[in-house]
Amino acid sequence: MKALFLILLAQLGSASLVPDREKDPEYWRGQAQETLRAALRLQRLNQNVAKNLILFLGDGMGVSTVTAARILKGQLQNHKGEESLLEMDKFPYVALAKTYNTNAQVPDSAGTATAYLCGVKANEGTVGVSAGVTRDRCNTTKGQEVTSILRWAKDGGKAVGIVTTTRVTHATPSAAYAHSANRDWYSDGEMPPDALEGGCKDIARQLVENIPDIEVILGGGRKYMFPKNASDVEYPHEDKHRGTRLDRRDLVQAWHDAKPPGKVAKYVWHRRDLLALNLSRVDFLLGESWHPRVPRPQPCALGDPWPVPGCWGSWSGQLPPGDAGIPKGCWYLQGCPTPGMLAKQALHEAVELDRAIGLAARLTSPQDTLSVVTADHSHVFTFGGYTPRGNPIFGLAPMQSDVDRKPFTSILYGNGPGYKIVAGERENVSAVDFAHANYQAQSAVPLRQETHGGEDVAVFARGPMAHLLHGVHEQNYIPHAMAYAACIGSNRAHCNAAGRPAAAASILLPFLALLFLLC
Repeated sequence: MKALFLILLAQLGSASLVPDREKDPEYWRGQAQETLRAALRLQRLNQNVAKNLILFLGDGMGVSTVTAARILKGQLQNHKGEESLLEMDKFPYVALAKTYNTNAQVPDSAGTATAYLCGVKANEGTVGVSAGVTRDRCNTTKGQEVTSILRWAKDGGKAVGIVTTTRVTHATPSAAYAHSANRDWYSDGEMPPDALEGGCKDIARQLVENIPDIEVILGGGRKYMFPKNASDVEYPHEDKHRGTRLDRRDLVQAWHDAKPPGKVAKYVWHRRDLLALNLSRVDFLLGESWHPRVPRPQPCALGDPWPVPGCWGSWSGQLPPGDAGIPKGCWYLQGCPTPGMLAKQALHEAVELDRAIGLAARLTSPQDTLSVVTADHSHVFTFGGYTPRGNPIFGLAPMQSDVDRKPFTSILYGNGPGYKIVAGERENVSAVDFAHANYQAQSAVPLRQETHGGEDVAVFARGPMAHLLHGVHEQNYIPHAMAYAACIGSNRAHCNAAGRPAAAASILLPFLALLFLLC
């Protein structure tokens, strides 16, 4: 053990690990003074009314994921990584949010989504309802529905949108528009008879009916919109992609039919259809890919075209011709940076989400746009092992276990399918390709699926009233602070007539550059 630590100390003391500028104390003093000057400038609080609200949600993006993504970003740019800055790191205000559900210490995505979108803590597994609703009990739902900041923004005359890398009926985005005793009731084909007989609606139906004038919806989960056994438009011969609806309704057609006369609504399922649209003549856009979870992109180098949800292809990050502004609106954008112990995919996706945040920052002004970045919960993801400066984030720790004498990767999970025993012992990672995109990091406890983590998550904020997000908050505080900034929802007494935001623009063209971002 002593020899291992001596080797480690020798590595840490190696001059090659330390950039020359960091050897000079003046470098650190100058950096600290610049940070101090920036902090002093924050004493002049931005109390403008927020014309736009943007909420970026990294599903499962705990603090350890953020840190590891920061290192990866730097290493993709051929730096050591630790000194790098994510775009969200540049936001001037940071808070912590407590993620527990009303009946769960370690939360699920449904209860947390209800908190940060609807402003009310709820039970695990329930969406858009109060804690008075019991999971799976349809008859407890009536009168317990709670509305989201998307609804508040719509009532305030704003354009609204949802962009997600998962199905649009998934627990995380569905709290923006749905009220359900079970997060898994994607279509009526997934609902039990008693719930159908009790009059509860499936989530896909609520997407179409509850807030029919959402301007932009992009994500996955196409099959929940079509009649049971209806062939998929892209994969007509594959049974697993067939429609699931027992009521035989075509909800895409219902979405079209619900639009006001004279308004143009377009449905697309492929990138080529999207690119063929004349966006200056489109008022409403619905895009759904085939898979319940939109396929994730392969890890790519910084500077490549932006991956966007599933079949939507790439976006150059350039504003369309014409109006360079962003219409007054409320946008909810979700990525999934921690999928099932595939750490390489997870962290690359977190970096892509951060690139989206950076582009949104360049397309908007902090004088009139409040941007918030947070997570619904954490995962049992960690990295450690006394790795030296600049160690590849997906690499090995510089030491072997002093128990089984085997190497281990810096990234590990507390539980999950990465628990592997070979010949009665822990798998030797030197015998596998631990740098592969599909490598499952080792875990301490065997589970078929890795669990969420229960610690607080970070909340990054920039723009009008961003200073309201500070310290440690209950997660349900987030939409209340955002609504206060935009003069929507229940807290409007501070808003005077001159400061009230105007009605939303009616065309999609100016803001699609902002929306097509998530990987």
